[in-house]
Amino acid sequence: MDEHQLNSIVSSEIRESLNHFESEHSADRIRALDMYLGEPLGNEVEGRSQVVSTELSDTVEAIVPNLMRVFTSNDKYVRFNARTAEDVERAEQISDYCNYIINHQNDGYKVLYNWFKDALLFRLGVVKYYYDETETTNEEEYEGLNEAELTALLANPDIEVVGSIETTEQEIVIDEMTGMAMESPPSFDLTVRVREVSGKIKIENVPPEEFLVNRRATSLDDAHFIAHRTTMTVSDLVAMGYDRDIVEKHAGSSDLDIDQERVARFQDLEAATGIDPADPTLAEVVYYECIMKVDYDNDGIAEMRRICAIGDAGTEILHNEPCDYVPFAVVSPILMPHRLIGRSIYDMTEDLQVIKSTLLRQYLDSVYSSTLPRMGVVEGMVNIDDVLDGTAGGVIRMRQAGAIQPIMGNAVGGEIRPLMDYIDQIKEQRTGLSKASQGLDANALQSTTASAISATVRGAQVKLESYARTMAETGVKDLFKGILHLVTKYDNKPKIVRLRNNFVPIDPREWTSEYDVVVQVGLGTADDEQKIAFLTQIASKQEQILMQMGPDNPIVTMEQYVNTLRSIAEIGGFKDADQFFNNTQQIQQAKMQQAQQAQQPQGPTPEQQQMAQMLQLEQQKAQADIQIAQQKAEADIALKREKMMADIQMEREKAQLEMELRRQELDAEAQLRAMKAMTGSDISTNLPR
Repeated sequence: MDEHQLNSIVSSEIRESLNHFESEHSADRIRALDMYLGEPLGNEVEGRSQVVSTELSDTVEAIVPNLMRVFTSNDKYVRFNARTAEDVERAEQISDYCNYIINHQNDGYKVLYNWFKDALLFRLGVVKYYYDETETTNEEEYEGLNEAELTALLANPDIEVVGSIETTEQEIVIDEMTGMAMESPPSFDLTVRVREVSGKIKIENVPPEEFLVNRRATSLDDAHFIAHRTTMTVSDLVAMGYDRDIVEKHAGSSDLDIDQERVARFQDLEAATGIDPADPTLAEVVYYECIMKVDYDNDGIAEMRRICAIGDAGTEILHNEPCDYVPFAVVSPILMPHRLIGRSIYDMTEDLQVIKSTLLRQYLDSVYSSTLPRMGVVEGMVNIDDVLDGTAGGVIRMRQAGAIQPIMGNAVGGEIRPLMDYIDQIKEQRTGLSKASQGLDANALQSTTASAISATVRGAQVKLESYARTMAETGVKDLFKGILHLVTKYDNKPKIVRLRNNFVPIDPREWTSEYDVVVQVGLGTADDEQKIAFLTQIASKQEQILMQMGPDNPIVTMEQYVNTLRSIAEIGGFKDADQFFNNTQQIQQAKMQQAQQAQQPQGPTPEQQQMAQMLQLEQQKAQADIQIAQQKAEADIALKREKMMADIQMEREKAQLEMELRRQELDAEAQLRAMKAMTGSDISTNLPR
């Protein structure tokens, strides 16, 4: 397949998906956001009450805390269970490391909060996960390096020399041992640029209007086209390695800048659109990251590929490569069979919010007409300005009595309030959220037994648990499977990570098989107090068995009993159960030590004692011989050092004496030349010999 044909396919899929979402979902998402914010409904009448009920906002804000309690209890978002006995320890490491990724490398609570809220409001919540590899460069200066240090530094492929290497001049120094003059080794000064490559798994929320999928997709697995439509600056795209001229050709305002959903989200900020920045490198470009199935190699089978394109409809392809996973996970609170996008809380409360707002407005209008009724006046007999002045206790001037009289409205509170209560009951039936489930209904809980109250609250939370379970079995499970895939493919270097308040060495290269574990999420659906009470009963039974049948009984082991106690501490809110009880590994190590000590004899025999004494004497003699040999060697070294120093001193004195004699001879010759020059005669014969 040539590039032109591929470009045509990508553009066609993008346009088809955009038309589908804009016609089917965009308007509903805009209205859902307006209703959540309590914006006007569009049916307001001038001069009448325009209050808006907040059914959608109240329901969503009451459901989200329950969902977060389910998924974020004790900061454990996921647990991997081993399928075989030999994979138990590996599964625990995977669970701890995946929780570490979402808790510490990402803001897990915020990601899940926004993810679930998008689903409750806009029918579909989307997150994107990927391995983000970043490259940073720093300049460092080195001074006084020797040749070995310089060679080792330049051997690093991530180091680049900036400028030239400066070599310091060699100096003449005197060796203290030999007294010989010698040249000092050269030293080098240089500046280098160090390139550091690091990476981590990132999880980000995707706004609903930026996520595209083909019209008939029932899940991400069978979707043949998935795309993330966003905007990036020219600088960001050039930094990713794309051609600047191609990127700048598509820079400027785009359809995404005036997208109605984005405008509605930021309407309170009054953000202008279509304004080009002063710096051209900060101009925005529409960027599409597409995951699609296409027969690129013309073998008759469509393969999954990752295609990156820019332009309003992906008219320019920048990148094309094979892909082995879908970097998105989606959730819907209410699934629709054979459809990817389900229903939301907005779908169940939209009509109720309109009806209740209308009833509330009529109720308030009735109260207003009762407290501030309209006035009937005889034209020309009453001062209209006085009538229009609503000051309490004000005077109304009129020419004759009875020229003004109030027109009272009918009170409708008795008819409207039961209707509003009925609307609340319908909302409770649809959403599963009621005052009883929140412990706020005094009438339902008054003079009621504890078991009845528990049954009422538990029954009201059935739908909330259904939302949580649906999200757990769909998007949340897919997310953590994807995280494990990225760990085994990219983040697979041995490392030491702090897990459970301990620094533990892990090697993700051993986690290559995804079939060794089973993902479980949404484990906190039951009430914590019920869990603790149930585990306490189990612990009591375990204690009875251990006391009656001993620690080696075939029913309960000490490790199982400790696991029960640790679970009680963890559910109670203590993240580090090690401060109360040892873990199973520590217990097994203690047992092994005790077994080894039990196998050892209690005391040595007389023969063993005699043998030990002989060995001790031999060791003492050997140590004494070693000390004598060391002392003798040190004495020899000292004598040799003193002799060498004496020889050096004699050589120095001899050299000085020879230099002194030579200096005297030179002085004598100089005197002879001077006398000869003065007398003009040779007096050398008169000198004593």
